[in-house]
Amino acid sequence: MKRNGSDILIECLLEQGVDTVFGYPGGAVLNIYDALYKYSDRIQHVLVAHEQGASHAADGYARATGKVGVCIATSGPGATNLVTGIATAYMDSIPVVAITGNVTVPLLGRDSFQEVDITGITMPITKHNFIVKDVKDLADVVREAFRIAQSGRPGPVLIDIPKDVTAAETEYEPVPAAGPRPFAPPKEERLSMALDRLAACEKPLIYFGGGMISSGAETQLLALAEKLDIPVCSSMMGLGAFPPSHRLWLGMVGMHGTLAANRAARECDLLLACGARFSDRVAGSRTGFAPHAQVIHVDVDHAEFDKNVAVDVRLAGDLKEVLTKLTERSQPARHTAWVDTIASLKKAYTPLEAGPETVPDPLAILHTLRRLTPDDTIVATDVGQHQMWAAQHFELRHPRTFLTSGGLGTMGYGMGAAIGAQFAYPDRQVILVSGDGSFHMNLNELTTMASYNLPIVVVVMNNQVLGMVRQWQKVFYGRRFSATDPHRKTDLVKLAEAFGCTGMRIAKAADIEPVLKAALDLHGPVVVDCRISPDVNVLPMIPPGGTVEEIIEEMNE
Repeated sequence: MKRNGSDILIECLLEQGVDTVFGYPGGAVLNIYDALYKYSDRIQHVLVAHEQGASHAADGYARATGKVGVCIATSGPGATNLVTGIATAYMDSIPVVAITGNVTVPLLGRDSFQEVDITGITMPITKHNFIVKDVKDLADVVREAFRIAQSGRPGPVLIDIPKDVTAAETEYEPVPAAGPRPFAPPKEERLSMALDRLAACEKPLIYFGGGMISSGAETQLLALAEKLDIPVCSSMMGLGAFPPSHRLWLGMVGMHGTLAANRAARECDLLLACGARFSDRVAGSRTGFAPHAQVIHVDVDHAEFDKNVAVDVRLAGDLKEVLTKLTERSQPARHTAWVDTIASLKKAYTPLEAGPETVPDPLAILHTLRRLTPDDTIVATDVGQHQMWAAQHFELRHPRTFLTSGGLGTMGYGMGAAIGAQFAYPDRQVILVSGDGSFHMNLNELTTMASYNLPIVVVVMNNQVLGMVRQWQKVFYGRRFSATDPHRKTDLVKLAEAFGCTGMRIAKAADIEPVLKAALDLHGPVVVDCRISPDVNVLPMIPPGGTVEEIIEEMNE
């Protein structure tokens, strides 16, 4: 049957199981939006306030569901506004397909109105990108984009479509979705090497990252850890993939990780790294992280082997398959003395309890929020102190419930991500934990929350400063607080109401529970302004480039 390019695009999205797209219209994508109008009974378009919000929403949708998130923008500034969101997805290996319009093919390269070389701009931050200059290629390109986004290590793919291609007609035949390419099986000799080392070690440790969640290997991880009696820790990106109440769980490792996890990494004689990349926020000192350990690195991406930390066994493959084979072929083991020693170090940094009339404690806010919400609550964050407090103290019991920018560290990420997650799961509680600095980055998406009446509760840790940067200035720059006290006069309650949301405020400790209860009970868009102290710090903290030997557990104000 003959179809124009816009109809072919939407038909291909439907082939791939897409039910929701996030975007903003413009001249170069008018034909696509006309098709979206015709297909509105089969695919939902969510209109955001800014294209960056669309890219973050597609990312949040993908993280929460494991499916490919889709965003659409027009040419020129619409396309460039997606760049931060695409880079965010790329750094955290999130499957997103970004669709951009462009000027007609004859106008390409002529500095036409709203023309930009978006494929050139995004080449370093996508797994692959395409510009489709012939409508006959469009269906195959869309199908290939989805395969690339999901195959191997997931990531974003961009499709740039000139306007005349969206109008041109060609023959179209529907094709079932092919799905991601199969993984190559792990090599037997590498499995044998790993098994020998696991059998011989006395102080093993499992360290995993976001790849554990991407692969859906949580059950296999638990089985291996229990059979071999191995303590477990994760990067921030892996939180939720291991039961937090389990006796083998040590918590988050790295700069703001637990003493138990960091000490275990320092003293272990074998480190089994699973779907993790040894980032500088985990292995601050590349030679001082797990210095006494043989390292077995399991990853689907060969490029990660030896990139940051030298490893002894490179085990390429899907985590679910590799962990299953390791569990099946291992003999049960016990490391009682090692497990008990490390477990004894388990503790969380908790400041002195505040009195009922004092400034609210952010940790008390998070603990109360956790107690008042279901286990499947999805928590999105922005980037800064509030992000680390949430990672440390909001106990995550399920995978795909913590949406945060770990690699790029994108302030302003959280609101779009929360919107994407809420559209993915309209019946689940979604919370955004933000700080006043990050909140100001993309607060325009409050209008999206209000327009669609999304029951997202936005908790703003409002300390009136740029908290994390200020903390670094306090520790490493002699308390020279340069440009971290912005003196903003924004009334967040009035702002929320101006956008059509409900605004609430927590001004003292006694407000925490009643205000949070009221916010959750509204089942609509709410912003809670939490007036915390600018001098509350994220602790513990390992200095950049340092080791657990230099950990900071308390700071004198």
